[in-house]
Amino acid sequence: MTLMDEAKKGNIPPQIHKVAEKEGIDPEIVRKYVAEGLITIPKNVLRETYPKAIGKCMGVKVNANVGTSRDFVDVEDEVKKAETAVKYGADSIMDLSTGGDLDSTRKLLMEAVDVPFGTVPIYQAASSQKTVVDMTSDDIINAVRKHAEDGVDFVTIHSGVNQNALQRLRKGERVMDVVSRGGSFTIAWMIHNEQENPLYSEFDYLIEIAKEYDMTLSLGDGMRPGCIHDASDNAKFMEFITLGELVKEARKSNVQTFVEGPGHVAADEVQLSVQSMKQLCHEAPLYLLGPLVTDIAPGYDHITGAIGGTIAGMSGADFLCMTTPAEHLALPTTDDIREGAIITKIAAHAADLTRQGQREKARKTDLQMAQARRDLDWEKQFDIAIDSEKPAAIRQSRKTGSDACSMCGELCALKVVQDALKGNTK
Repeated sequence: MTLMDEAKKGNIPPQIHKVAEKEGIDPEIVRKYVAEGLITIPKNVLRETYPKAIGKCMGVKVNANVGTSRDFVDVEDEVKKAETAVKYGADSIMDLSTGGDLDSTRKLLMEAVDVPFGTVPIYQAASSQKTVVDMTSDDIINAVRKHAEDGVDFVTIHSGVNQNALQRLRKGERVMDVVSRGGSFTIAWMIHNEQENPLYSEFDYLIEIAKEYDMTLSLGDGMRPGCIHDASDNAKFMEFITLGELVKEARKSNVQTFVEGPGHVAADEVQLSVQSMKQLCHEAPLYLLGPLVTDIAPGYDHITGAIGGTIAGMSGADFLCMTTPAEHLALPTTDDIREGAIITKIAAHAADLTRQGQREKARKTDLQMAQARRDLDWEKQFDIAIDSEKPAAIRQSRKTGSDACSMCGELCALKVVQDALKGNTK
């Protein structure tokens, strides 16, 4: 029985109780939304994790991508990155490895963290052949089953990249065509083999696999825009129409889903994109990369992504995939992962300050920080902060004889006014 099965029958299993307590929401509300597919709690039956809820009334969650490349294979370093990401706020980890022993890497990463764990099985299917287009449909489907059997909690499958989407791509005026790695593999395979994408044509079989292991299907955005010019075009929306149809099919079989979204989107189009995706995909939880709101900030795309992520979260997005300073440039380091996790966690909290179900809880935390700042209670400020280490280090590096900060010292506005209100003006 899948979690959605249980929820539809009126049962409230332990993972629903746990997330309800964590989120400050009535367990019955969580059960109802899980049953309707509006909240997803990714958890393979073969794996023990701390449950995380993604979707309506839940706090915005953060995912971190780690994994080897064919140019750099250092599994210990990837494990350290995964552990660092979780330490600094990531709610889930995805393994995007393409180099080395993929099975061993996946196993070690899964053992290192106790949060939901995701993969992109087509990467493994591609690695089994000399070139991407040499994959067989069996290679692609069997990779999904292999990851389910290994205990993966959610898998990205690019089922919306079908012949309809390819036709829109060919007729469009994109600058960068396809920037999703999984999407590019799928497009190249379809063109070379002159066949429909098996992740679309055999979606019913994927549902059977997912149902057997209660594995969540993350319906991937293979047509996501890779630059501002390409945002909000026909290829992207054709994919979302298809993904919406697939969400409905999965829900009929009580298989949990969420839907992945863009990419690069100008700030004034983020709300449109999010609300359109939500509408087309029947309010399924929405997972976004960024979105990045400008193309001209390499080295700072953790910030451009956080700007877009905040707007997206305010508009209804539920799950943010962090970007790092290395985005578009290189395989990220552990320091890049730390920076990306913290920045994206800030974006998620900023969105929570506005979201139904989380607004009161999030604003209470900000109020506690305001009170600690009023009282010049530095330890409490560091304890409340999303990142406690950096502010403590900054304060320690610029010592002052005052209990205020070294920017103002005894001329601190808070101290001046508090003394005046107390009559201590001498």
